[in-house]
Amino acid sequence: MQKSKFWLLSLLLILALALVACGGSGDEPAADEVEDTAAEDTSSEAEDEEMEDEEMEDEEMEDEAEADCFSNELFCVGLVTDVGEIDDKSFNQSAWEGVQQAESELGAQVNYIETSDAKDYGANIALFAEDGYDVIVTVGFALGEATLEAAATYPDVNFIGVDQFQVDAVDNVAGLIFTEDKAGFLAGALAGLLTETNTIAAVLGTDLVPPVVAFKEGYENGAEYVNADVNIISTYHPGGLDVAFTDPEWGASTAAQAIGQGADVIFGAGGKTGNGALIEIASNDGLFCIGVDTDQWETVPEAHSCLVSSAMKLITPGVFDLVSAANDGSFPSGNFVGDVGLAPFHDFDSVVSDEIKTQLDEINTALQDGSLETGYVPGG
Repeated sequence: MQKSKFWLLSLLLILALALVACGGSGDEPAADEVEDTAAEDTSSEAEDEEMEDEEMEDEEMEDEAEADCFSNELFCVGLVTDVGEIDDKSFNQSAWEGVQQAESELGAQVNYIETSDAKDYGANIALFAEDGYDVIVTVGFALGEATLEAAATYPDVNFIGVDQFQVDAVDNVAGLIFTEDKAGFLAGALAGLLTETNTIAAVLGTDLVPPVVAFKEGYENGAEYVNADVNIISTYHPGGLDVAFTDPEWGASTAAQAIGQGADVIFGAGGKTGNGALIEIASNDGLFCIGVDTDQWETVPEAHSCLVSSAMKLITPGVFDLVSAANDGSFPSGNFVGDVGLAPFHDFDSVVSDEIKTQLDEINTALQDGSLETGYVPGG
């Protein structure tokens, strides 16, 4: 009997100990788990606070930038591209370099917006105008209408329209235009004098843009002026403004077709489309290529093996001169005619004979003094 009582007491004691053990390991976390959770919470809070601080700093910087452009102490210049990109190694890039010159020489605050869709022209221009920019440069014929609309909306902003002929003068708009037919005429004369096959070519952007047509007509007339027997293959890009200057693949294939037809000197005039032609020509031995808008020896090194010169529109100094005029209060209205010419011959200087150089100089002089006309009729 006593043994039974002892056994029963032992069983109850064991059950009690088990209950105590279970209760002790229930919902309370271990000490190291508590420490880890606290550390994670503290780290997360710190990261959140850091992100909030960065966002506040970014917003403050944006606010300061906008406020600065509205102040009289800071001169702000913005540039809006066409659908071509800022680093097109030709047209847009030349205009942007003129704006950058205003940054280095005038202390201007500068920025650019690349347009990806033509429907955004007006909105992109407005972004700068609403931020208090003093000068807005719009690059390309296609932005002409949007530029004039913005000029009417923001009369205190000066607008520079590159390649935008002004039919009627507007006080705060200057159209930076060029005699592309003269530059093209010089390029054509060079091609006509260099060709050995008597076949030359031009790979061009769209004929919807008058300056492209002027380049083409001048090129053809210049070649025929020095070489009555020359055969010329000129090809416009078949697409619209949204693709005609950003299609290097088409430029390359069109140049290859011209080479197949015997062309040994080819003019590439159409932004990245023309660049594609230059690079394709460079992959062939014994051919010459001619660049456009700027000295493309500096911008398309892949074409060095064929690039004898470029038909230049001096866009960079033209843009800078107009920005400078806006800065000193002498901004013109209407049309501002920039300079044109041939780029240096670089590695081909010894290939271009003294006789050819003399003839080109004589042609250039006659074009400048008006004793020689290119034969190009705008809109004709």
